[in-house]
Amino acid sequence: MATVNRRQRRIVTGLGLLLAVMVGILFGAGMFTFRYAEGHSYFSTDPTSCINCHVMEPHYDSWLQSSHSNVATCVDCHLPHDFPRDIIAKADNGFNHSWDFTFQSFHEPIQIKPRNARILQNNCIRCHSDMVDTMLAHHEPIHRDDTISCVQCHGGVGHTDLPRPH
Repeated sequence: MATVNRRQRRIVTGLGLLLAVMVGILFGAGMFTFRYAEGHSYFSTDPTSCINCHVMEPHYDSWLQSSHSNVATCVDCHLPHDFPRDIIAKADNGFNHSWDFTFQSFHEPIQIKPRNARILQNNCIRCHSDMVDTMLAHHEPIHRDDTISCVQCHGGVGHTDLPRPH
């Protein structure tokens, strides 16, 4: 009876040790990846964090040359401005960007997804409400994908020399 208990304790101790080692390896790999990818920079609103990924450099450079570079950052245009939607969108985009860049599964040139295009459209309307109030019957967030977007005509104000969405 004592040998069974001793054997069970060794198994449980061995499994606990194995679990601790596995968690430690995962944690260590995660921390290394976070530091290597400069993950801390993504918690800021600094536009230079966007160019941690080389495919974003043309977008950053074109933003610097745009009429909006003095008044709006990436976050101002590309994230919602209400809690918790801003955090959810940032986390969702961060996960998708990490996945796509890790597995090279992104379209080149990169393209804005419909969900993010709606956020961009709503932010255009929010910032320019004094100008567009006369054009829009009422201010509602855009939820339809077939709505004409601001960037169809004004694509160069946020980013110059980039292909416009269709």
